[in-house]
Amino acid sequence: MDELALYEEIIRLKKARQPAVLATVIETRGSSPRKAGAKMLVYGDGSICGTIGGGKTEAETIVAAGEVLRLNAPRTMAFSLTEAHGGVCGGDVTVYLEPLVAAPHCIIIGDGHVGQAMGEAAGRAGFLVSLGDEADDRAELLSRADSRTYFFICTSDHQQDFLAVQEALNTPACHIAVLGSKRKRTAMEEFLLGQGVTPQAISRVISPAGLDIGAETPEEIAVSVVAQMIQVRRANADTDTHCSAVACRRPLKAHGHKQAIAAAG
Repeated sequence: MDELALYEEIIRLKKARQPAVLATVIETRGSSPRKAGAKMLVYGDGSICGTIGGGKTEAETIVAAGEVLRLNAPRTMAFSLTEAHGGVCGGDVTVYLEPLVAAPHCIIIGDGHVGQAMGEAAGRAGFLVSLGDEADDRAELLSRADSRTYFFICTSDHQQDFLAVQEALNTPACHIAVLGSKRKRTAMEEFLLGQGVTPQAISRVISPAGLDIGAETPEEIAVSVVAQMIQVRRANADTDTHCSAVACRRPLKAHGHKQAIAAAG
């Protein structure tokens, strides 16, 4: 595969939100099958695209790529192409492994003032943002959710919020937050329990959404909610695991007191 085709494949993976590792030969000394600049993509299932020279060096790189992807942390590996290492070239090769992981996805259900402000704030904070409101939009957005998805639900109707929460709970999303008051959360819990949703599942939901900074305007609310999302994302990175209900909730105050628009109560 030529280099242009490999970069096109990287773009395809990014758009499809499929993780991979890019292995690049960054230095060689003496004789080696590939020179500096040679690249290979390693997919999540261990399959490859391109080559850095084959043999034991490539096999060990593929194994290491799995760990790089799991930890989402780059690594440099040095190889001596001796007979003991399964080679006969006698040279040295250094390979840099770079994880290619899609940006966390913020799905905003509700395109009013708060939703619009959230979209701008989340985008500036490095999230891939998708924004929608109607039922058709919601179904399409929900189908895109994965374990690195952050939901923020803020429609103009409480019942639609509750339905959206119920649907979001059926996805592997790591964070589900809802705009509203404590009274609204109580009503939401009653609705979800009536629909057969378990208390354990309901505990995944953050409501009222956002850190307790006394936010009132749509822009302030967006800051508080995105800050909470960043807190979850960084905590997740520190523990080298995907977000879970426990990870999402542990470092956060359970309920703010001014995150909701006045009418949301």
